[in-house]
Amino acid sequence: MNRIKNRNIRFIKEILLIIAGVTSACFGLKSFLMPSHFIDGGVTGISLLLSTLTGWNLSYLIVIINIPFVILGYRQIGKGFALKTAIAIAALSLALIFLPFQPITHDKLLIAFFGGLFLGGGIGLAMRGGCVIDGTEVLALYISKNSILTVGNIILILNIIIFAFAAYFLNIETALYAILTYLSASSTIDFIVNGIEQYTGVTIISEHQEDIKEFIINEMRRGVTIYKGEGGYGEKKDIDIIFTVVTKLEMSKLQTAIRQIDPDAFVIQQQIADLKGGVVKRHALH
Repeated sequence: MNRIKNRNIRFIKEILLIIAGVTSACFGLKSFLMPSHFIDGGVTGISLLLSTLTGWNLSYLIVIINIPFVILGYRQIGKGFALKTAIAIAALSLALIFLPFQPITHDKLLIAFFGGLFLGGGIGLAMRGGCVIDGTEVLALYISKNSILTVGNIILILNIIIFAFAAYFLNIETALYAILTYLSASSTIDFIVNGIEQYTGVTIISEHQEDIKEFIINEMRRGVTIYKGEGGYGEKKDIDIIFTVVTKLEMSKLQTAIRQIDPDAFVIQQQIADLKGGVVKRHALH
């Protein structure tokens, strides 16, 4: 019973996130980018560029150009993802036709920044809802599986090509503003998907591991995991390796404590996009 209830709550949450994402993206497009013929990166940027060059309706172009990526998403990720993505893209197309958003400003810098902010916010919210309204990530994921390039590298290369076409067919100024729009959108997507906390995994090797462990547990109220290791440089001896997860807001406090306890401690940090369970999300920051 609880499982069905949780599934329904999760489904409703995903639908609300997708609706909010579609609305935000539509607002960014209709109130900022479209009236001034600005473009963005990704599939949306391609759609905007073609709409500007040909005069074709953007709502139709978004659906047509995203069809191959929906099919690719079905093959690479799954049926549920592809279905939600198809519905979200169709909803965005209809929103562009029916939602009565009006231009907000004619200042090019404001258009680039806020257009990217609301468009990126829409894409990020849709991703939190379990789908995409821009197929670039799906294509990048597919290519990365068959090449040495990472997803980030592929998205960057695709956007460079789009901006180059914009500079050639439109003008350099529009391409430069498009880069600002893309930077604003990508930063907003990262903020919404990863959140302000942006968890950091910390691995600590120290001869004073007990003191460091007690500080993390008692003072920071965070969980720790102890790995058993063996030194490989110089004299070989058994060592305890501490691993913990904290938010970036807490990282400075932890670093200060480690330096005070053991200035020679070996510390490795790595960014974590998201996590489930544990005690990181249960307690307030201290």
